[in-house]
Amino acid sequence: MTRALVLNATYEPIGVVSARRALILVLADKVDVLADSGIVWASEELEILVPSVVRLRYFVKVPYKRVAPLSRRAVFARDGGRCQYCGKAAESIDHVIPRCRGGEHTWENVVACCRRCNTFKGDRLLKDCSLSLSTKPTAPTQYVWVKVAAGTVPASWTPYLERKAA
Repeated sequence: MTRALVLNATYEPIGVVSARRALILVLADKVDVLADSGIVWASEELEILVPSVVRLRYFVKVPYKRVAPLSRRAVFARDGGRCQYCGKAAESIDHVIPRCRGGEHTWENVVACCRRCNTFKGDRLLKDCSLSLSTKPTAPTQYVWVKVAAGTVPASWTPYLERKAA
């Protein structure tokens, strides 16, 4: 399914919507199209390019900073789908400090992991086995929620996600 990135009037990402919703916003004259997906939707009287990035024509106050909830999908997005112990394709998540040993279910204690490393580590601490983390787990970057919402990030979205928020 094609999706579109919605930017505030200040070019700050505020949401990801379906292509249909993006077209409705364009036809209602509420947004400007900054990039299109190359897909054309046609009716009897109109042909329109499906937008990939749209910007609201008016400013919307966002009352909170968006943070991706801690989930398997979000952990995979943060870790690039790679095992943080061996670098192979990840299949599950692992608590660095096992929950049975007092570890919490937080961004700083959860990593993507392959089945082999997860089985080998079991409920042991890192110092008790020969595994080591390739990177220290931290809370995700500012716009990881976009990747979680969309699944994959199209190249046309990248310039708007790399901007620094004020």
